[in-house]
Amino acid sequence: QVQLVESGGGLVQTGGSLRLSCAASGRTLSRNAMGWFRQAPGKEREFVATISWSGGSTYYADSVKGRFTISRDNAKNTEYLQMNSLKPEDTAVYYCAARTAQGLSNYAYDYQYWGQGTQVTVSS
Repeated sequence: QVQLVESGGGLVQTGGSLRLSCAASGRTLSRNAMGWFRQAPGKEREFVATISWSGGSTYYADSVKGRFTISRDNAKNTEYLQMNSLKPEDTAVYYCAARTAQGLSNYAYDYQYWGQGTQVTVSS
């Protein structure tokens, strides 16, 4: 079984930056695609970014493209989300996810493993 634990969330002002981390345990995920999703109060969970097993391919939601960067360190079994130029509309609980397949996906139902989430709040 895979356990995913996010960290790095917090409160930041508009225009600020945060770096989220997601540490995996239970088994190596070096052959699995991973991703980040977020859920704001009263809204459905939405896709943020995904990265291939090698880190060579990435895909972003239009709302974060150019501001967020997803990366991974397979030696540490960890993925990251660097968030720059944060906006109040980025406020949400951010979830790390992993799928058993290697390819990218922006659909939550394609991911089998989920973290518990970390709160990101951007003040105006």
